[in-house]
Amino acid sequence: MAYSNELYRQVILEHNKNPRNFRAIESAQRVSEGNNPLCGDRVTLYVNVENDHISDIAFQGSGCAISKASASLMTEALKGKTVEDAKTLFLQFQNMVTDKSAKQTSEDMGKLAVFAGIRDYPTRVKCATLAWHAAHAALLNHQDPITTEGETS
Repeated sequence: MAYSNELYRQVILEHNKNPRNFRAIESAQRVSEGNNPLCGDRVTLYVNVENDHISDIAFQGSGCAISKASASLMTEALKGKTVEDAKTLFLQFQNMVTDKSAKQTSEDMGKLAVFAGIRDYPTRVKCATLAWHAAHAALLNHQDPITTEGETS
């Protein structure tokens, strides 16, 4: 099923207004910060991993509706996944929003498919991928802050 522009707007606005997993995890095993200077988006990702599965994931931050909605949907999608499955989903999402010939479908990406059309707006790709890059860094246990400066879209 292809997502219409109206459904895209509804999902983005709903997740921006009522973001899921928008909180700090005080005892998080892994924390990563991300910054998109172009749009002003800032995100902190908190991740706990138990038995190679993401047992809890949350975020805090500020930014545009696309950035916040992407982080919200991402945390829903990653919770309970294995670390390897989460890394694979990161690559699939990145491919979906940057590659015009991407093969990901709604069936592959679930609710995340609402972001497929973002690839037509290169300046918004960084907004949609910021939280994903921060989550990926957290899963790799990288300590340095993530920035979208220099990232190609």
